[in-house]
Amino acid sequence: MSVRPIAAPRRRAALLCSIALSSLLLPAEVSAQGATQPGRLDTIEVSPPAQAKPKRAASRRAERATRTRPRPAATAATSAGNAPASSAPPATALHLTAPAASGSRLGLTPLQTPASVEVISADTIAARGQHSVLDAVTQNAAGFTATPAPGNGGLSFATRGFAGSNSVMTLYDGTRFYVGAGTVTFPFDTWTAQQIEVMRGPASVMYGEGAIGGIVNVVPKKPITTAHNEAEVSLDTNMTRRLAVDSGGPINPNVSYRVAATGNMSDGYVDRDRTSNVAVSAAVRVQAADNLAFTLSNDYGDRSPSRYFGTPLINGTLDTALRYQNYNTWDSQIRYKDNWTQFKTEWDVADGVSVRNTTYYLTSNRHWRDIEAYTFSPATGLIGRNSYIEIFHDQTQLGTRTDVTLRGHIFGFRNEFVAGFDVNQITFAHVNNSPYNGQTYVPLLNFDPGLFSATTSPTTPGYHSLTNQYALFAEDRLMLTEQLALVSGVRFDRPTVNRTDDRIPANSFETSLSGTSWRAGLVYTPIENLAFYGQYATAVDPVGNLITLNTSQKNFQLATGRQVEVGVKQSFWGGRGEWTLAAYDIVKNNLLIPDSTNLAGPSLQVGQQSSRGIEASLGLTLNDAWRVDGNVALLRAKYDNFSAVVGGKLVNYAGNVPFNVPQQVGNAWVTWNFAPNWSANAGVQVVGSMYTDAGNTLQRPSYALVNAGLRWQPDAQTTVALRVYNLFDKVYAVSAPYSGQWLLGMPRTAELSVNVKF
Repeated sequence: MSVRPIAAPRRRAALLCSIALSSLLLPAEVSAQGATQPGRLDTIEVSPPAQAKPKRAASRRAERATRTRPRPAATAATSAGNAPASSAPPATALHLTAPAASGSRLGLTPLQTPASVEVISADTIAARGQHSVLDAVTQNAAGFTATPAPGNGGLSFATRGFAGSNSVMTLYDGTRFYVGAGTVTFPFDTWTAQQIEVMRGPASVMYGEGAIGGIVNVVPKKPITTAHNEAEVSLDTNMTRRLAVDSGGPINPNVSYRVAATGNMSDGYVDRDRTSNVAVSAAVRVQAADNLAFTLSNDYGDRSPSRYFGTPLINGTLDTALRYQNYNTWDSQIRYKDNWTQFKTEWDVADGVSVRNTTYYLTSNRHWRDIEAYTFSPATGLIGRNSYIEIFHDQTQLGTRTDVTLRGHIFGFRNEFVAGFDVNQITFAHVNNSPYNGQTYVPLLNFDPGLFSATTSPTTPGYHSLTNQYALFAEDRLMLTEQLALVSGVRFDRPTVNRTDDRIPANSFETSLSGTSWRAGLVYTPIENLAFYGQYATAVDPVGNLITLNTSQKNFQLATGRQVEVGVKQSFWGGRGEWTLAAYDIVKNNLLIPDSTNLAGPSLQVGQQSSRGIEASLGLTLNDAWRVDGNVALLRAKYDNFSAVVGGKLVNYAGNVPFNVPQQVGNAWVTWNFAPNWSANAGVQVVGSMYTDAGNTLQRPSYALVNAGLRWQPDAQTTVALRVYNLFDKVYAVSAPYSGQWLLGMPRTAELSVNVKF
């Protein structure tokens, strides 16, 4: 694929920050305790806390070595990314007592964090045969559903009543790639993941604008100091051929590495939909001194994903006879290339003082050429195909993030404090054939797909944008008593967007935005491993993807939101059981709605959307034979003040449910070791009905999806697995790229895999 290069930026921004922290803390003693649719938006041109550091150099070296080793299954993902060789069921899936970086920069565990944080280990993902990030999150994490489509890159989530990349952020190893035109294309495969961490509720205080609903953070496999080699091959009934390898270990006493790679080719489950992808993750860690380490990593993805844009409804209903029809052209193309290079520095300056820096260069090149919209015509009985779209994205992001952590005492109370800055420069080039002309008609069945014909609109440069962003952030944990902790944080973001429109120079502009997010929470631990918490948090979301704002959005500020959350978490029975319960209320303000006195004029930023609900999770290892995991999320999401112009008239949607938001979601998994070296598992994912339009006139039905698997380990190094996805061959819709067009999920599929460690 040839992607047109982006114009060189006309200016570059630099930020020099100096943060004086020593006056805030006395680290003399270290604590002992620790848009309207999910499709592409550009188609519309408008470490554990407070642990005492060892004094001796040898002890410090040993401590650092353990940081690179995989954690046991009882606490986090293992390095191998597969279930342990033992026939005993893996530990429960909540991982409340292991540090999770996604909810705090202080290295707090989910039990210590006043928020809903969940860790999905590589062992759990592998045992359940979840090859995609989308499946791993939605089939394991409480309250998460997916709204994938070829137009949004296939990585779009919904949680707590908010959907899409503007409200639910995807990160890789704690770094975000700024979303352009509603599209996220990396990371996508779980083989290279050590674990996936999710946080439900506002996360802007951690990662900036665009995370009022929550975040998904994919943590890659890290260099390890013990040799490990692994390979896996699999084949399924859709002729999906998968090959994966993983290798890690020491190069010398001070240098370790990790390389994980996977490749897939498939015939797909609809007509004419061959796909392929490659993902490679490589990292080298250098222990330069007892208190200084560097890690250089590079992660690469090359995807030719599904070109199936959905099945058109016939008179408003789904005709299952069309289940395997693909109405795209013979020569349709989609391809994504992503590359992430990161350099990390970890420096323990002194006891209680540490500095971390991550500098990164990220790129993404994307290309679409296809027909995306299909509509049934009752008069002719034909399918009308329109939106002949060709689009190129060329995006780069250069950034650095630095923070300083101090652990000690303040006014006699144990305290942990971190502060830092985040600087980014993002360039984005958009090339397309807008206004996407073209119209053809084909029969429901037995048709010639044709070719992507030339239209009256050639593919030419559309617009470029240069975004300079900086942020300042801080977080603090103050131990008021041995059982009561105050956890707070604040972040200030200041992005400036400069857009140059090649087609319509009058649409060029420059705008600066700003947003401040903060949170404050209490965690009360009356007994060990039982925590009650309460939190108040604020967040900001853009009115459109920040780096691709258009001229109609240039004068709007960031939408604001707030959340109140209370909950309880517990790890019991020696870690064999864990449970959580949370209740929340979220309100998002400053949505765009038309001006009722001037429908043709600019919108007003006065709308409001809200959501309230409860979430519960349970993980229980009953004995050496049985493990049970389950979660449920119930919510009431609605538009409080929202309207739109339909047919030249103002329509009020207040009280309606936001589109792509199910109000009941649940998962349940059972694992049974029924004989030595044999185990079976089965899981059900329940997703409630949801609407595909703000008017709540088009509803996608609820569904329950059942998956099952059988595993045999003839020896400690070999695992043979047979899995059946969608066991009862349910016909269901995972998303709606357009309101009258449903993207159907995979039919019943059987997969056989062999994994070997050596």
